[in-house]
Amino acid sequence: YQGLFRNPLADPYIVGVASGAGFGAIAMVVIGGAAVFGVVAMPFGAFVGAFCVVVLVYFIAAQRGNYSNNDLILAGIAIGTLTSALTTYLMIRAGRQASQLLAFLLGSFSTVGWSAVWIVALALVVGITLLLIVSRDLNVLLFTEEQALFLGINVSTIRWVVITGATLMTATAVAFHGLIGFVGIIVPHSVRLVFGGDHRKLIPLSALYGAVFLVCADMIARTITAPQELPLGIVTSCCGAPFFLWQLLTSKRAL
Repeated sequence: YQGLFRNPLADPYIVGVASGAGFGAIAMVVIGGAAVFGVVAMPFGAFVGAFCVVVLVYFIAAQRGNYSNNDLILAGIAIGTLTSALTTYLMIRAGRQASQLLAFLLGSFSTVGWSAVWIVALALVVGITLLLIVSRDLNVLLFTEEQALFLGINVSTIRWVVITGATLMTATAVAFHGLIGFVGIIVPHSVRLVFGGDHRKLIPLSALYGAVFLVCADMIARTITAPQELPLGIVTSCCGAPFFLWQLLTSKRAL
């Protein structure tokens, strides 16, 4: 998302994609989508919700033919807030399921078993493959779209491939583990500082480092208030909020 939107603050949580995925997943639970779609009901609902949000945010931010960092962030916050409000409404309608859905939204690895691993692995393979195919073109898109077109890059095709791959992985993760915020801010920037900004390296290394980061965060969540377990989203938010503010201040200085 950061490479596509040329925005260092773009992340599934900030842009509103994670909120859209959460809304889609919970909507599937409330309407009984499992009876139709089975085990893929929540991932399917999450993908539809996330995809609609990211497309809507992009078109709102780019309505004048171009967009700034502020346009993208504000559009993401607005749409994310709307989907969060709709999610709250669905939770109220869920009745006795509300407490389980609330625990889901706070994020945790303890709510699913090994059966989910195969679905997540499939989404990861498909998403990573799509992104790696266009990783070189993503490097070119760090310049303006006009320069990318001049170099023979099909910007429209690359944009939809990136949106599809990134949203598929985000939606699948949210569908099984809830909203775990700020990982998409902390991980790519940390990897970029060490290994550079080449997306051919950045994408696989971010996946690997993101896994390590979440395992460490999960260990903290399970031990810091033992025998009780903190929701994983609380731990990542405590790490990510200061990092986001630091990145925001750094971006303003750069401007």
